[in-house]
Amino acid sequence: MSIELQMLVWSMVLGIVYILVAATASAMRRGGRWAAGSRDEPGAPLTGVAGRLDRARGNFLETFPFFAAAVLAVAALNRYRDMTALGAQLYFWGRLIYLPLYASGIYLVRSIAWFVATAGIAMLLVALLQG
Repeated sequence: MSIELQMLVWSMVLGIVYILVAATASAMRRGGRWAAGSRDEPGAPLTGVAGRLDRARGNFLETFPFFAAAVLAVAALNRYRDMTALGAQLYFWGRLIYLPLYASGIYLVRSIAWFVATAGIAMLLVALLQG
């Protein structure tokens, strides 16, 4: 399996971690009764760490489809390059460190991790467009 596809699989695992961590924090903040219920009524606002984890989850879900599509296009077109391998790794590692940085509320460094991951997607796209 190519490094690009390996990073895609590991990013899927990471996405599940993002979802589980955010859901757990939400349930702890809003209570088990709310989490197990129908959620017809909005729960308490997510603030602090729970809010940051929820926003990190949302941010992951915004970027992941672009990453997945780019990796799958690289694979389908057999456009594997050093740049695509590096781009896929940058996305994964950037997203991996983004979660604890955001949860911790670390100013600026979280944004750098986001930029690294986004640069990884850009590298995949550049390689695809270069042909």
